[in-house]
Amino acid sequence: MEGSKTIAQMSVRERRDILDAVAETLEVSAREALVEGNRNFAANSQNLAVIIRGSADELASANLRAAEILLQQAMTLIEQFRLRDPSRPESVTLH
Repeated sequence: MEGSKTIAQMSVRERRDILDAVAETLEVSAREALVEGNRNFAANSQNLAVIIRGSADELASANLRAAEILLQQAMTLIEQFRLRDPSRPESVTLH
């Protein structure tokens, strides 16, 4: 198995793939939060997913610092949601 890479070490394709995966996870979390009645979390997750998807080409190819910041924010948001209910089954796993 290949070790972890930094954003700068990834190819444009790899960065694009991770951005897509994180955006998808945010969208899934947003839907789950909406079902649970947590509208604020749902809105925050969905909005961050839209920002990532809308900027993915630039983030993957040119603006690596912004990509890193958005990915960190997304992972924090996803983790906070998952930690609210540790018994919740994972719907999407990110490594």
